[in-house]
Amino acid sequence: MDALAAHFGVSKGSIVATITATLVMRPLGAFLFGFCADRWGRRIPLLCCVLYFSLITALTPLAPSFSVFLVLRALYGIGMGGYWGVGAALVMESCPVSLRGLFSGILQAGYSLGYLLAALMARTLAPAVGWQWLFWSGLCLAVLIVLLILFSSDTYRQVSTEARPNLLRTIGAHWGNFVLLTVLMTLITCLSHGTQDLYPDFLRVVHGFSLRSAANMAIFYNVGAVLGAVVFGRVSDWLGRRNSIYMALLICLLAVPAWAFGGSVAWLAAGAFMMQFGVQGAFGVIPAHLNELAPEGARGLFPGLVYQFGVLLGAPCVMVEYALRDSLGYARALAVFELITFALLAAALAVRREQRGRELMRADA
Repeated sequence: MDALAAHFGVSKGSIVATITATLVMRPLGAFLFGFCADRWGRRIPLLCCVLYFSLITALTPLAPSFSVFLVLRALYGIGMGGYWGVGAALVMESCPVSLRGLFSGILQAGYSLGYLLAALMARTLAPAVGWQWLFWSGLCLAVLIVLLILFSSDTYRQVSTEARPNLLRTIGAHWGNFVLLTVLMTLITCLSHGTQDLYPDFLRVVHGFSLRSAANMAIFYNVGAVLGAVVFGRVSDWLGRRNSIYMALLICLLAVPAWAFGGSVAWLAAGAFMMQFGVQGAFGVIPAHLNELAPEGARGLFPGLVYQFGVLLGAPCVMVEYALRDSLGYARALAVFELITFALLAAALAVRREQRGRELMRADA
């Protein structure tokens, strides 16, 4: 954020706002690509989505002004929004029912693994050749994703078009479920982005970490995030989706003192590791949970739209935390915001029963 603010001659708060701009545009991508995926199969819309956000990624470092940078970050949000829903549907429909939670965790762990790789690039590549390469380095993974999509099977194509319902009518018929799950995803967004997006800046401002040290910490706590997503995803196959998320939230709660108020590097590291182990542990259950609660025939659209509307409503959380630090202090702002999030998320989970083990549309259906 400091490098971008200096490059474009704007405040750091303006750079923080571009994060929100990206998140706000994600529901549009979820609708466009999800609608196509439920009409014409998963693979082609997913491939188009990857090519789209890869192009935007390549153009972003070339932005001649902050205004253009802001627009590109917003356009990137469309691709980011379309990618999750279609990809999650493809994975959940293809994996064995008994291992759905595990594959859900592996899928969601990809977010944390990407964060870890970005932190590694920030530590090694950016100081040597500039922040622009943080964007361009991601294009290598985009090529890999394209190859994986081309060689994957599309289970949805094997279901006749006559069996597919009107998508918008289906969403309307399940509007209550849609609203409840959107509230759930709003709180999950506050849990995830509220504990991640500002934490490196918190370490630098409050504890005097260098860019390299903050990146090292991000690498370390994202190892915990990857492990948490996989572990709790698998646990949800045994204990249920909601119980697993409750267990993950308990770990988050126990991590708050060290995460926000640790007086040494060791305590901060332990708190950050356990916090992200719990945060992504909760998130690792979400792909399976949303797909199992989605109406049949709208699985490309419904979970992705719920997910991204939750992101839209939760997008200001980063700006709220950043504003609260002026009155509460940085550490208290992070802690108070997340404690409230824990309580509301626990309450939201209790409202809707899960459907663990529900048969989804499969290639052999």
